[in-house]
Parts: sequence; C-alpha cells; structure tokens
Amino acid sequence: QIESIQMASIGKIPLQSRNLPWVEKYRPQTLDDLISHKDILSTIQKFISEDRLPHLLFYGPPGTGKTSTVLASAKQLYKEKEFNAMVLELNASDDRGIDVVRGPILSFASTRTIFKKGFKLVILDEADAMTRDAQNALRRVIEKYTENTRFCLICNYLSKIIPALQSRCTRFRFGPLSQDQMIPRLEFVIQQESIDVTPDGMKAIVTLSSGDMRRSLNILQSTSMAYGKVTEDNVYTCTGHPLRSDIANILDWSLNKDFTSAYNQILQLKTLKGLALHDILTEVHLLIHRVDFPPAIRMGLLIKLADIEYRLASGTSEKIQLSSMVAAFQAVRDMVVNEAA
Repeated sequence: QIESIQMASIGKIPLQSRNLPWVEKYRPQTLDDLISHKDILSTIQKFISEDRLPHLLFYGPPGTGKTSTVLASAKQLYKEKEFNAMVLELNASDDRGIDVVRGPILSFASTRTIFKKGFKLVILDEADAMTRDAQNALRRVIEKYTENTRFCLICNYLSKIIPALQSRCTRFRFGPLSQDQMIPRLEFVIQQESIDVTPDGMKAIVTLSSGDMRRSLNILQSTSMAYGKVTEDNVYTCTGHPLRSDIANILDWSLNKDFTSAYNQILQLKTLKGLALHDILTEVHLLIHRVDFPPAIRMGLLIKLADIEYRLASGTSEKIQLSSMVAAFQAVRDMVVNEAA
C-alpha cells in the first residue's frame, strides 16, 4: 500500500517534468508567478483585462523573464485547446528570413479566426537575429493585419531592431534582476528539490549569475548534481571561475614577488585550475578598487588592464598578456615605493 501511495505521489508530477532542466521545470506559467518587473507586468495585465493589447517589444539582457512574460500572457489570453491555433511562436532556431515573413507569418496573420473574436498573437523571440530585409518586410505585415493580429518582438539588443519596427511597438525594458528578487525564487527551487546549500554558496550563485535568473538556476542544478552540496568553492569550481582566495594570491604575488617567480606561480595556478585570463582580469579589476593605491597610480593601472582585456578580445596569446599584466603590477609597485621614498 505504501508503495502505491508513493507511486501516486510520483504520478502527480507530469512525466516530462521529472527529468526536465530546472529552468524549464520552474518556468513561470502565469503572470502572477513572475518575480520581477512588477510595473511592466501590471501594465500588461491591464492591457489584457481591457482587451487592448498593442504590439509589444521586450528587450533586455538574457534570463530576465522576457519570453516567460509573453508565454504567460498568451496562456492567460487563450485557452489550452485554442492556443496552437491562435499563437505562432518563432525563435532564432526557426528559419525567419524574408521568405518566412512573406509566407507562414503573413498567412497566419491574414487568416481570420471563425469561432473566436479577438486577435491572434505572433511571438518573434530573439528578433535581433532577424535580417534587416526580414525586419523591413515585417513592417508592412504588422501594419496591414493589426486588426486581427498582434506582434510581440523579443530581443537582447534594441539597437539591432530597425527604428521603423521600434516605432510600431510599445517598448518595455527588462533589466537584470536584483538579488532580493532572485533569492526567494532560488530558495523555492532548493526547497522543492531538497538541495543542501550553504549561505556562502547561495551568495556565490547570485553573484556569478549577475541578474540572470536562467543562469543562476543552471549553476544551482549543475553544482548540486556534480557535488551534492552547494558551497562557495563548489560553485566557483563548477563554473570554472577563479576562487576569491586564488585572486587574492594572484594580486599578492604580482605586487610582492619579483617578476619571474610571480609570473611562473600565476601561470602554474592558471594551468592547474584551468582558469581563463579574462576571468582573472575581471576579478582582479574588482579587487583593485579595494586596494589603497594613490589615485594617479590606480588610474594608470586600470587603463593598462583595460588595454590587456582589449588585446585578449582580439585573440592574442594569453601567456604574453599574462606577462603584460604582471609587468603592469610590478611597475605600479615600483612607483608606489618611489613615492614613499
């Protein structure tokens, strides 16, 4: 009997959601489930309740709830059985060249619904990946079929959407999530999945994801699966990010040892832990702001580090740039010593 009760409780969870990535498993289903941008949500809620939805353009960094908001709105607007007939969703993995805009999108937008009054919804996710030609072709389609179709464009970079499309839509910017918004949602997932998380592990996840809810859930899932317990060190190791202690050591060696030994020790640590110089630079940069350098010297050092980062982005050798970084610190140390003398 106990076994059948257990089976019944497992049966309540839909089969697909048992082994889904948590990002999809815990995707908000209704507008009330969304945790951020309450002002945007209340505006959209008002549009829906008054049945006056304009064309929408959502933009902002990844993992901030743009797609979830649209899908939740669509689920609120349409019943499950009419959903597929009323909503056309295309993202960057679908072909969305000019032919598709003139073909499937046009035919979907132009056909009237017989039984249901109201409008259809076309969701173009990752619209910044559409070609300029396709975007230009879309202008006319949006205008021509406004009375029975609404378009919702979602993108990361507003500058990649042509101005003509921007002016036809009501724009909403989804900014990165704050820590106060992310932590309760993460705690809910932790409770549901019964994971062992330390407070510093939680802090590390929130810091590393920098306002991206999707990334924070992915880090949480991969760390808990790889190590069982989510601690700060495990999170940093799992994401391949340098530990805070490693960064402190790198800064210490760069400023206090001679060039050769500092360079060799950093190179050894980098090889041992498989760290990327770009990540080291980012973390060191944050730490420099806390070290008490004279202002003029700090400015010079930051400019040098910015140059190194720029050169790294151009695909130069990491070893040469590492020696350049160590050299920058050594030069700063000598300047500080000379000033003190």
